[in-house]
Amino acid sequence: MQARSLADLDQVRVRFLGRKGSLTQILRGLGEVPATERPLLGDLANRIKETFNQAYSTRLETLKSQELEGRLQQESVDVTLPGRIPPLGGLHPLTRAMSEISAFFQGAGFITATGPEVETDWHNFEALNIPADHPAREMHDTFYLPPAPDGRRRVLRTHTSPVQIRYMEGRRPPLRVIAPGRVYRCDSDLTHTPMFHQVEGFLVDEGVHF
Repeated sequence: MQARSLADLDQVRVRFLGRKGSLTQILRGLGEVPATERPLLGDLANRIKETFNQAYSTRLETLKSQELEGRLQQESVDVTLPGRIPPLGGLHPLTRAMSEISAFFQGAGFITATGPEVETDWHNFEALNIPADHPAREMHDTFYLPPAPDGRRRVLRTHTSPVQIRYMEGRRPPLRVIAPGRVYRCDSDLTHTPMFHQVEGFLVDEGVHF
């Protein structure tokens, strides 16, 4: 059986074993054959049918294997090709701006310092000469938190200035420091948010001129 495709093979099957196929017609016509010849002709027809079915099954498996192999070749992946580079995200504009500012000052010899966003009242106000009656310390301007276990008052820092205090504790000049970071104030409208970013710095040395 030399059918070159599954469609061709099916046409061969229909031609011989379909409802109007030649072998089907022979088997249906056995009733009209003389009784003496019927067994011989029936046996011959059944053997032909069996031989056809075997040849059909063999060719069917061959064509299916060829079709599968062809499909696998078409869908195969060349693992030696370079892979696709996944799309990469970018830095948030605020993060990028803070990084660029830090890099600029680091190039001028400054150190980038950080500090806690939950600050003590002393670091956030007292050490910066902001007395208890200063307007900035009002509840409507500052987020006050429950006291620390040692009883000290705590706030969400309202500026990054406490970083200066913490950095200067135990250090002596010369000092070149910038302090970028998030700060918090009770202020929310079209132009303000309760959390925003701030960068400040200081330079302490001899012979410094502006």
